[in-house]
Amino acid sequence: MKKLYLFDFDGTLTYKDTMFLFLKFYDPARFSVQFAKHIPLFILLKLKLADAEAVKKSFISSILKGQSRYQIDKKAQLFFQEYYPKLFRENALDFINNIDRETTESYIVTASLDIWIKPFAEEFKMGMLATRAEFVNDIFTGNFVGKNCNKQEKVNRIKTAISNQKYDKIIAFGDSSGDKAMFRFANESHYRFFH
Repeated sequence: MKKLYLFDFDGTLTYKDTMFLFLKFYDPARFSVQFAKHIPLFILLKLKLADAEAVKKSFISSILKGQSRYQIDKKAQLFFQEYYPKLFRENALDFINNIDRETTESYIVTASLDIWIKPFAEEFKMGMLATRAEFVNDIFTGNFVGKNCNKQEKVNRIKTAISNQKYDKIIAFGDSSGDKAMFRFANESHYRFFH
């Protein structure tokens, strides 16, 4: 029986959201300044009066724009070393360690950026469908390639990744409204399964 596992990342496999954690790890001083500047936007976001993707892009860009791919990758590796495995729910790690790799394909499907998710996906030996950071001449532009990988975009990216492959069962794991479309796409879904 051929299975496909689809794992949301932040909050599903981890205890915390990794965006703020990584950006603070990357540059604590700049993070503090930019976080304060973005508070009005975060409030509008909570009130559903601002576009989530635009706010996310603005905040990430305010800290990482202009940084080299080499520097970002180096920091992402250090971030991984600092936070793996303590960032992860024990139940999630147990589950991942017991996946039968012969019969199962697995993807992390996340709105977080590929730049800091990649080392974790590699550790778990999983495919990664994440929001993609745009680099020009190996410098981060502050933009994304394509859309924020959330809601329906998660399903669009999954369909592209698996294209013509057939699975007996597609099983999704998530913890928020951003995973609803992925849940509808899957044969079986688990909400906050590892909590």
